[in-house]
Amino acid sequence: MPASTTATPVVLTAKALLLDMDGTIVNSDAVVERCWREWAVTHGLDPHEALKVVHGRQGYATMAILLPDRPMELNYAENTVMLARETADTDGVVPVGGAPEFMAAIDALPHALVTSADAALAAARMTAAALPMPRVRVTAESVSASKPDPEGFLMGAAELGVDPADCIVFEDSGAGIAAGLAAGMRVIGIGPRAAAYDPTAHVADLTAIRVDTTPDGTIHLTLTLTPPTT
Repeated sequence: MPASTTATPVVLTAKALLLDMDGTIVNSDAVVERCWREWAVTHGLDPHEALKVVHGRQGYATMAILLPDRPMELNYAENTVMLARETADTDGVVPVGGAPEFMAAIDALPHALVTSADAALAAARMTAAALPMPRVRVTAESVSASKPDPEGFLMGAAELGVDPADCIVFEDSGAGIAAGLAAGMRVIGIGPRAAAYDPTAHVADLTAIRVDTTPDGTIHLTLTLTPPTT
């Protein structure tokens, strides 16, 4: 018998929200796949296998996993080239479902962008997707370690002046979900990639989230979860 598909509302509360970019509020999969497939082929790697580890990490960290015997200096150098290429390519970059409305709903609330993109790439993709850039942002230049290290999310919480336990992270990738959980935060997984990595809660996209606040500033997120059929 198939499982019930009745939508189940879940309410989570927080003092601040920390948003990943790619795959979470911006759908940049087309660019990522174009650039990294070509890179993988150039290095004699299986593009399908390479794409399994690309999402969520800074480029040099992905390269280190895929080419473990290569000097890290070469990864850093090639990452600079890759960032420039990705920044110049915005074809197919669009907002994730519900992202414009979600960003409008949280505009006056404490929130930050925490992305593995550098500042130039983040600006290019947010502009291409016609989404407002959060006033507080943690980009690749801000941190010493890539996700799944929790440094970026902890830095975002500190800049907002909110305890990590009072933050909710929005993420789509295994590396990002691991980083948010390691920071002691709850994580809402967005999209199909997220389901496999045990986030605190999972939704198909941002249309499944309603944002409300109470007079004391507490953020209430009502999530519509649809159980999978079996």
